Formats: sequence, structure tokens, C-alpha cells
Amino acid sequence: MKYALVTGASRGIGRAVALRLASDGVPVIINYVSNQAAAEATQAEIIAAGGVAELLRFDVSKPQEIEDALERWEEGHADDYIGILVNNAGIRQDNIMVFMLNEQWHNVLDTTLNGFFYITRRLLKGMMTRRDGRIINMASLSGIKGMPGQVNYSAAKGAVIAATKALAQEVAPRKVTVNAVAPGFIESDMTADLPVAELKKMVPLKRFGRPEEVAALVSFLASDAAAYITGETISINGGLYS
Repeated sequence: MKYALVTGASRGIGRAVALRLASDGVPVIINYVSNQAAAEATQAEIIAAGGVAELLRFDVSKPQEIEDALERWEEGHADDYIGILVNNAGIRQDNIMVFMLNEQWHNVLDTTLNGFFYITRRLLKGMMTRRDGRIINMASLSGIKGMPGQVNYSAAKGAVIAATKALAQEVAPRKVTVNAVAPGFIESDMTADLPVAELKKMVPLKRFGRPEEVAALVSFLASDAAAYITGETISINGGLYS
């Protein structure tokens, strides 16, 4: 069976993506770091709807944790493989650059950018050998236009967009596609602390997006219908930066 691995899938956009892929009939691996209760709730919802879901705990910023977790999974799934990877895990630690701490810079890049590198490198060989793979990277409006107070986050997401373009060219001959999705303001834990009423005024559609809307785009990019799309960054932001 071909599985989808969604990193940071216990809440928000990651959760919505896991639910949508499972509803598409894809067995899903729910990655999480600390919120086991939320991960279990996501798993339970998928199973209750008739889908297949498993939990796999590891920190995407720690390559040895990734290796150990995936080795365990592969040992228990001799006839299965991970053919869809959604690099969703990411964190925000906003601050204006003049006051930004070293830890705030490194924490954001370690999770968002280095995490993309570690997990993608680990799974890429299997996809290329099978000549079948979908890699979907969660970018951001911040990585396209930049956002004040988010130099670290914008740098990480901008780098993921550039890496998406480069990697797509490397692996296209092996029928592996690599695309990025760049959400704008989406209702989630990561935007709960923002001035929502003011920010909605900036969006031509006058609202924040829903995680399910992002998940629908990921679902398409993971499908056979998107086999000729690669190296793209697709914005989903209500017209905010069009």
C-alpha cells in the first residue's frame, strides 16, 4: 500500500490535510512531536470515517529521530511504502530582527527548512526507485512577499520555495513531482494570536481561509491528475498578493 506521511499533522492545516487524504482513500501517517492527544484525536476521526491512519512521533529537526522512527515503520510494513510526503511541520517565533534572538532564528529554520531537508532526503530514494512520488511542501505568503516581524519565518519559507524548484528538476526524470503550497492567512493555531479583524481588511475576499481549503489543494497535487505539475508554488490567500 502507498501511504502518505504528513508532518505536523495533529492540528491546523496538517490535521486537515491528513483528514482529506484519508477521505481520498490514502492510508495516512500522522506525524507529531508533543501533542499526542491531538494526534490521537485526528487518528480516531479518520478511523471513524472508515480511513486508515497511524501515528508516528518524531521531531523533524532531528535527523536521528526521523531515521529511527522510519526504520521502525518500515520494519512493520514490509509490503508498504511512503509515496506521498507533505512537509507541513513549521513554527513561528516572530520578532523584529533588531531584537530577534539567535534561538528564534535557529528554531524556526531548524523546523521549517532543515526539517524539510532531513525528511525529504530520507524518503526520496524510495520514491525514485519506485518511480512514483509526490512531495508537497507547505510554504507561505511570508516566503513570497516577506512579512515584517517574520524575517526568520520568511527566510525559511522562501528557502523552501527555492528548494522546491530545484528538487523538482532533479527528480522529474524519475516521475516524482515536487510542489509547494503557499497559504495566506488561514484559521489555525498559528494565526490565533494575530489581529484578525484588521488583517481581514487586507484580504480581497475579506476573510481568512479555512484549513480544509488548503487541504483540497494538497489533495489535488497528491493525485494522479496533477502528474504534469511540478516545481510550482501555488498561492491560496484570498487574493491578498495577486
